[in-house]
Amino acid sequence: MRMHVEATMPAGRNFHKFILLSFAALSFGAGAESPASPLTKVPHETLCVTEGAIASLGGEQFDVSVPKMRAYLNEYTPPVVEEQFTYLGATPNESPLASGVVRRQFGVKLRAQDACNVVYATWRIEPESKLVISVKSNPGEHSSIQCGNHGYRNVRPRKMAPLPALQAGDVHTLRAEMHRAEMRVLVDSNLVWSGSVGSEALDFDGPVGLRTDNVHLQIELRAALPLVPQFQHAPGCRSAKEESD
Repeated sequence: MRMHVEATMPAGRNFHKFILLSFAALSFGAGAESPASPLTKVPHETLCVTEGAIASLGGEQFDVSVPKMRAYLNEYTPPVVEEQFTYLGATPNESPLASGVVRRQFGVKLRAQDACNVVYATWRIEPESKLVISVKSNPGEHSSIQCGNHGYRNVRPRKMAPLPALQAGDVHTLRAEMHRAEMRVLVDSNLVWSGSVGSEALDFDGPVGLRTDNVHLQIELRAALPLVPQFQHAPGCRSAKEESD
């Protein structure tokens, strides 16, 4: 996986300690998150885009201007993901959700096993501005043909703070991280949501990802280091027919 690591390697006698800490970060289980793990910029070719399109702006900068986009990282990493985004308003055309509701929203995926089993942190913009944490759990089902839009459960927070109002041209950072069932969401390094997503979210596991609905964004996505010792093979890219939600 070719990622740019935002970390500085120490020199001299601290080098051995750095190697040990780096290996510990890589060895952290998929169901946990290492606070010491450096985040890395995710290149375009490492993403599996299962619906819509992500245009490369060069380097690790993406542009999403389609009404509906779904993607995930084709690497197993700890469940921590961050996107720095520039909000550019609504898309020219709108696409309803499977329920028929039209929303302007975007967010990140954690433990994204497939279209039927995933944890979402979603920033809703319209018709109501709020952060929604949801667990989509459908045991035994793995494609959108099987589960459709069933199995969603919105999670009540232990702590919650208001989101900033978005104006075209605004730049913010959205970060979501899990340690077992405990989840935290931060905007611009400020805690906006914390709580437990429940034990059912630990019954499945998978990579991190992102989604947009009817919103135009420019994004730089960051994830933790890949879990090479635990997983010898990448998840592989599923078809849009399997993954659409």
